[in-house]
Amino acid sequence: MMMAAARKATNWFAIGITAAAVVIVLVIGGVVWFANSQATSAGTLPESPAVNTDTGAIAVGSGPKTVDTYVDFMCPICNSFEQAYGPTLQQLVDDGTITLNIHPISILDRQSQGTMYSTRSASAAYCVAVDDPANVSAFVSALYAQQPSEGTSGLDDATLASIATTAGASDAVTSCIQDGTYTKYVTAMTRETPIQSGASGVSTPTIVVDGTVLTNQTDLTGDPQKDIVARLNG
Repeated sequence: MMMAAARKATNWFAIGITAAAVVIVLVIGGVVWFANSQATSAGTLPESPAVNTDTGAIAVGSGPKTVDTYVDFMCPICNSFEQAYGPTLQQLVDDGTITLNIHPISILDRQSQGTMYSTRSASAAYCVAVDDPANVSAFVSALYAQQPSEGTSGLDDATLASIATTAGASDAVTSCIQDGTYTKYVTAMTRETPIQSGASGVSTPTIVVDGTVLTNQTDLTGDPQKDIVARLNG
């Protein structure tokens, strides 16, 4: 029975990734993007003790090993990843094993009827991190719990602000979200997402375990002990 259950979970996650992972070929049109030009295009930087402004990572925890997650909050497979792997990742944070680096990125704006939901929600995550990074995990969990379907307009800014304050952020976060303070930064950091083996562009989710970029179709089976914990201990 245990083997059958494991096989079912593996098949579910692998099929979901294959069917729904979004890949975008990033074309710069012949322009060479030097580090200084990228910094200029990044707009306002989210200055917070929890944010690495060079990489876009929002750090949760302070463990010596790292797991980086590159996620789009409209991506249904990112939500599936959160449900399957989130409790284990949180336990690894809580017991001091890892620093969980959350990278909010945007590749699904075309799926939100012109409202740029992916970019807006990612920017909102940075607003929460700047306001008080202790509330980031609760905010991210709430975003997934209320995730809009692809092809809809997504949640409006007032709803994002309400989710943020319910997660513990101060009222000051509302203007940050409504102003889209970090939207340019989100776009710039999305370009920095590592490319999975065999892919031609950015995919979500992209998971990096202690510096090793995983390939969704072969490395994510739905079993966090095998896919994450074993690699951390290997």
